[in-house]
Formats: sequence, structure tokens, C-alpha cells
Amino acid sequence: MSPIISPSEFKNLSSENLIILDARAGKDVYQNYLDKHIKGAGFIDLDKDLAEIGDDAAFGGRHPLPSVEKFGQTLSKFGISEDSHVIVYDDKSGANAAARAWWMMKAFGFEKVQVLDGGFQNAEKEGLEFSSGEETFEKTEFIKKDKWHLPVSTLEDIENELTNHSSTVIDVRDAYRYKGESEPIDLVAGHIPGAVNIPFSENLDENGNFLSPEILKQKYSKLLEGKSENLIIHCGSGVTACHTILALAYAGFNIPSLYVGSWSEWSRREGKEIAREI
Repeated sequence: MSPIISPSEFKNLSSENLIILDARAGKDVYQNYLDKHIKGAGFIDLDKDLAEIGDDAAFGGRHPLPSVEKFGQTLSKFGISEDSHVIVYDDKSGANAAARAWWMMKAFGFEKVQVLDGGFQNAEKEGLEFSSGEETFEKTEFIKKDKWHLPVSTLEDIENELTNHSSTVIDVRDAYRYKGESEPIDLVAGHIPGAVNIPFSENLDENGNFLSPEILKQKYSKLLEGKSENLIIHCGSGVTACHTILALAYAGFNIPSLYVGSWSEWSRREGKEIAREI
């Protein structure tokens, strides 16, 4: 199953076993959800459902993963079972929490999970049916898993891989953040020494839709120069990194490793070198 679904394909889906998740994030997001969302969609919270935020971002970053058990309980409350078909969207062209939710469900072991191409805005443009207020779900039996089933990397893994030149570490933040020109979110500007910059925004066309799998395949094959087997993807806090992982999966590449702590962890950890290009 393709990890991306278009609004027109969405319209033609059977409602049987279909679960829709609204993963918009940011200021007043829950009120925005209550005001208007795709009919039937449940609100999944980036900070509470897709992360377990700790006391110190120097250990885990700003959006650490929750435990596998806790995420299983989250899926249960939305009525998700192992035969569910899950569609998730946000209002950032999948670049924010929709891609993170997709990654987490894939890492949990689900195969039938897709991100709505173009997100909320495209859904409006294409005339999908919307609703307001709360949606109710029949809670399903808790699915037990013992670990994440996609590769994740730690800060120590990053250091080791870069020292041994055994992996390509990709920073998907905007170029100005990577170069260290300014930093709007984290405490320090710059990047991990040895990481290369491929902004996640380059996965999209001018309308905010994903480039075709063929174009993405050609683009990343050229950028990676045949080194697509040992990749570690990171961003600011392990959220938009999932957008590039999603794009790579859409293009037919193997799913690479996610450095969850990302720049928010590295830049706060005492003694870590900071690189800049200014």
C-alpha cells in the first residue's frame, strides 16, 4: 500500500475498518479541530499521544517517543485494530505530526496506514466532507507490542556512525537553520558536524503535494550518490524528519533510521560540537 493517498482516492474508500486521524498541531489546534475537521476524524495530539515530553530535552529532545505500550493504548482509544485502515492528515502538507503518526504506526507494525496528500487544505479544495465537534470511537482491545519495529538511532549512535563514516546523517531542517544563520525554536543555531542538509520542503511541489514517487526516486538517488542503504534522518525534534522518511518510502527506498532526539537533543547536550556555515 502506498504511504500517500490523494483526496480523490480517499473519496472512493470504503468506510469499513477506516479510521481517520487529525494530527494538526500548534496554537489553538484542538479548538480548530472542534470547529472543523474531516468527517469522522479523531484528534491525535502531538505532545500527548505522539510524544512523551520529559523534563530535560538534552536527553531525548523536545518530542521523545512514548513507550510502545502507551502508544498501543492510544491506538485502542481511537478504535484501531490490526485490520484497520488508518488515514492521517495535518495542515502542513504532512510535514508535521501526520508523518510522525504514520511513522509511529508503521513502527508499531501496521501496514495499512497512509498520509493524505496536501493535508487539510487539499481536503477543503477537493470538497471532502467536513464536520465539527467531538467524534466518538468504540474502544478496541489493547494491542501489545514489545518494541518499535522500525530503526531508531540515539545520540551515541550518531556519534559512532559519523566517526566511522558508516552512515549518511541527513538534517531535514531549512537551510538557514542548518547553516546556523538563526534558530527560531531551539537554544543554539547550527548543525551536527558531518550531517548533510536536504530540507524536507524539497519533497513537495509548489502546491504542497508530494512529488511523484518517480521524481523523488530520481532526486534522492542523485543526492545520495548510491548511498541510500545506511541513512539516519533527523530534524529539530524528530517530527519533520518523518516527512523525509515518508517521502523515501513513497519513492520505494527502504525506511531509514530516525534520530528521535534530533537537533533539540544534540544542541542541548553538554560538550557536543556545533557546526555552522556562516
